[in-house]
Amino acid sequence: MVTLARLEAIVTGRGYEEAGRPPRSGLLLSEADVDGPLVFSVSDTLVNALTAASRDDLRRFARSWSATAELRQNQVDAETAAGALEALAGLARRARSAGLRLYCRWSL
Repeated sequence: MVTLARLEAIVTGRGYEEAGRPPRSGLLLSEADVDGPLVFSVSDTLVNALTAASRDDLRRFARSWSATAELRQNQVDAETAAGALEALAGLARRARSAGLRLYCRWSL
């Protein structure tokens, strides 16, 4: 969820601490089982921002996002981050048009 909160801070221009506070930002929706997957909510603020972003915006966001410690640690470059953001923005647009929300499923 740190990675998504960092992305939200970049996309919205808000600070990291503020980005992690909205309702539904990183809300754990599954059991906190070490062996099982975790499901977190993705904030409506991030979904709305991604929905409104142009392709150029997404590429600009990707450059900043790929410079964060979390993405650098995993060797995610700006091009890879841009591809992920374009896919995520497309998913956000489809969810928004269907009246749905986004969730993040994470497992080790």
